[in-house]
Formats: sequence, structure tokens, C-alpha cells
Amino acid sequence: MRQYWWKILCILLLLYTFVAGFLVDVPQIGNLYQTIRNLFFHVPMWFAQLVLISVSLVYSIRYLRDPKPIYDLYAFQYAQTGTVLGCLGLLTGMIWANYTWGTFWSNDPKQLGVAIAMLIYLAYFVLRNSMTDLDKRGRVAAVYNIFAYFIYIPMILILPRLVESLHPGGKGVEGNPGLNGQDLDPTMRKVFWPAVVAWSLLGVWMTTLYLRWKILEEKKHSL
Repeated sequence: MRQYWWKILCILLLLYTFVAGFLVDVPQIGNLYQTIRNLFFHVPMWFAQLVLISVSLVYSIRYLRDPKPIYDLYAFQYAQTGTVLGCLGLLTGMIWANYTWGTFWSNDPKQLGVAIAMLIYLAYFVLRNSMTDLDKRGRVAAVYNIFAYFIYIPMILILPRLVESLHPGGKGVEGNPGLNGQDLDPTMRKVFWPAVVAWSLLGVWMTTLYLRWKILEEKKHSL
């Protein structure tokens, strides 16, 4: 039971996020209205993605220091799961944007930065899968993954804050309905931060399940 505690915690926190996320009282900010509840899903998905690609970065660095195939596999899968969560975050953000900004895609700097960053990670998967030599694949993939990470972070966290943006943190425009951390009242914080933990644990859980299946498959082929 001890080894499953975090999985149980993940399930409980996800249930709490979905139930409380739709039932708690939320503040009325600008034209967000009830769409503000998307904060419990859209933003935590990005937090979880950052956790997963950061773990992927660590394994890529470990591979370059000690080229064990398992490190390359871990780096690949954590990045892959992180990208899945990133796509979900982008999708929920587009839905939110349609209700608050009037369109799914407004070429906002944050949207463009995220789209470009996601394409950079997709290129990582294509590059890695295009190589058959395991040693070369591991080295090239590890170097590219490190490059992708340090391009990704400025694209989604720094550049959008330096230009005019509808998103919170940017220079903003008149009537910007964006939500920032200061707008989180105590009730929302009680749901938001457990949601961050829940989505992060879910991402790790998804990754470990795939890794177990992949390792078993490779052992079967080696017999």
C-alpha cells in the first residue's frame, strides 16, 4: 500500500478538483464570469507540463554524463507526456479565449509562443524516432531536448511578458480581463494548488505506466 499512496492521492485530488472546481464560489472579474473556473484546469496543466519536461531535462543531462539507454527512454517519455498535457492546456486555453476574447485564436504572443514551443518539442520526437543507431539517437536526442527546454521556457514565460498581451503578466491592453495570482482569493487557492499537484501526479502516473509497458516489451523482444 505504501508504494501506491501517491496514486491514491492523485485520484482524490483530481476528484476534489473536478467537484470543488465547479461548485466553489468564484470572484467576478471583468468579463470572465463563470469561465474563471477554467483556471483550475487550464493553468495546472501547464504547471504539470513544466514539471514533466523538467524531469525529462534531468534525464537527458544524465544520459550525456552516463549514456544508459534507460535514461534516454525516461527523457523521451516524460517529454512526450508533458507535450500531451501541453496540448490539453492549449486546447482549454483556446476554449477559454473564445468566451473571453471572442475568438479561439487571436495571435496573442502567449498563444504564438506556446504553439512554436510545442512544435519544437514535436520536432524532438520526430528527430529521435528517425534514428536507428541507439547511441547516436540517445546523444542527439539528449542535446536537442536540452536545447528545446531552454528555448521553451523563454517562449512561454518571458517573451509574452515583454510585449503587449491579453494574458496576465503582459503589458496588457485596455480592458484586459486576464487573471493573475493576485486575483486568486483564498477559496480559489484551496482548489488551484491541489489541482496543480493532481495534474502533476497524473502526468507522472501516465509516464510510469508507459515506461513499465515499454520496458516489458523490450525484455520480451530480447528473449
